[in-house]
Amino acid sequence: MTERIDVLKTYKLYIGGQFPRTESGRYYAIKDAKGKLLANMCQSSRKDFRDAVVAARGALSSWSGKSAFNRSQILYRMAEMLENRKNQLVDELLLQGCKTLDAVTEVSTAIDRLVYYAGWCDKYQQVFSAVNPVASPHFNFSVPEPTGVVAIIAPQQSALIGLVSVIAPVIAGGNAC
Repeated sequence: MTERIDVLKTYKLYIGGQFPRTESGRYYAIKDAKGKLLANMCQSSRKDFRDAVVAARGALSSWSGKSAFNRSQILYRMAEMLENRKNQLVDELLLQGCKTLDAVTEVSTAIDRLVYYAGWCDKYQQVFSAVNPVASPHFNFSVPEPTGVVAIIAPQQSALIGLVSVIAPVIAGGNAC
């Protein structure tokens, strides 16, 4: 009997609400601590990056119109989804060579951080806006508003918590990703 060849998962990009493969067709291998091949990861090209920026700019107008309450719901829903897939995420971190306690801590911290920033969404304006003194009979207010597209690269070490730590404050503050 011949040995079976494993069909490895190829993780795709996420652009504009879809999961396309990279236009270049390139990928890199994800290996565990012992060098065993676990999966393939699409390697983005400049065109993929441009496509992501175009998609984000296209979504900016609708995103900037979202209320703080709605952004809070989005972050909380992300936390719920991570909580529902917690065991799967822990298992994937274990495959990559994390210790059990470290994997559980990373996933739990990512979930907690999303919930934390979900609570901050409607408080950003009160904390970071201001009534500015002016020498006339007018009111002058500073209010944080979405300003544009933000590109985020997750750190390689503790990528899940690193990604959540960068994305959650951006979403809570109202900027587009």
